[in-house]
Amino acid sequence: MNRHAPLPPAAIGIPVGPGKGAGWTVSRLRRGDPGRPWLVWLHGLLGSGDDWSPVLPYFSDWSLATLNLPGHGPDAGAARAPACALHREQAADGGAPRQTAGLDFAAMSAGLAHTLAALGITRYILIGYSLGGRIALYHACRGRCGAGNIPGAAGANGQEGLCGLFVEGAHPGLAHRRERADRLRHDGLWARRFSRQPITAVLADWYRQPVFGDLSDDARRQLVALRAANDGAAVAAMLLATSLARQPDLAARLRALDLPFGYLCGEHDGKFTALARGAALPLVPVPGAGHNAHRANPPAFAGQLLTLLAPFH
Repeated sequence: MNRHAPLPPAAIGIPVGPGKGAGWTVSRLRRGDPGRPWLVWLHGLLGSGDDWSPVLPYFSDWSLATLNLPGHGPDAGAARAPACALHREQAADGGAPRQTAGLDFAAMSAGLAHTLAALGITRYILIGYSLGGRIALYHACRGRCGAGNIPGAAGANGQEGLCGLFVEGAHPGLAHRRERADRLRHDGLWARRFSRQPITAVLADWYRQPVFGDLSDDARRQLVALRAANDGAAVAAMLLATSLARQPDLAARLRALDLPFGYLCGEHDGKFTALARGAALPLVPVPGAGHNAHRANPPAFAGQLLTLLAPFH
C-alpha cells in the first residue's frame, strides 16, 4: 500500500488477510507521518482494538492500526469465530473445548504478519497488552526469525519489518514444566466455565483474580459490563490456544533483541513488576496504575510510551 494513498474503508471492522491471516480484523486505521513506522496495537484477552481509544489521541502524528485478535471484537462469536479457525472440538471427557490443530503461537504470529501485509503495513512497531503483548513478544523473538516468506519478517533500523517492541503487563513465559502443567489446568478450568456458564457470572469471578486486585468494585462492574458482549465459547478456545502453558519461555531471547524494547508496567502491579525485574527486562513503570495501566492512567501511559518512541521521530 502506498503510504500516501487513501486507506481502504472496507478494511475497517471486517476480516483481513483471508487464509493465513484468518481471524484477525481491523478496528481502526489512521495514517500519520509517512516517515515513521506504523504503531500496531494488540489488546488483551476479552478486549478489542477499541480498548486503546483512551491513549490514541496522544499519538496524533503517527500512523495507527488497532487490530482485533481472533475471536474478539464486535460480533466475534456470531460472525467471526467460525471464520477465524476457532472451531471447537469437544474434549473426550465432555470438558472444555480444545483448540483446533494448527492454532498456536506460531500460527498467531503468522496470521499477524499476513494481516499487516494485506494492509500494506511493512514497517511497524508492536504495542501489546497482556495476551496481545505475549503475541507481540513471540512475534519479535520467534515469528520474524527464520520466517521464510512471511511478509514483514525483516529487521529493524530503518528497514522493512518490525522496528520496535513495547508491551504492557505481558508474561515472558514459564521456565519449568511443572509451572506449565499447573497453568494449563488453571486455564482449562476457566475455559470450561467460559464455554458452559453465563459470561457475566464468569467475568464477575475473572476480575477477582489477584492480578486485578487494584480494581475498585465500581471499576470491576464496569469491566464486566464492557466484556459481557464476548462470545464465551470463542473466549474459551482462544484461552486454550494461547495459554501461557503453550508459550515458550522467551526471557533469554528478549534480553538479546536487536531492536528497541520496553516493558511498561503499572507501578502497583507487583506481580509483573517482579517478573520484569527477575527476567532483567527493560522495566518502564507507569505511575498511578495497576495491571491495566493504559486504562487506569492513559496520560501517564502515553507519556512513557512517547518517551520510548522518541528515537523514531
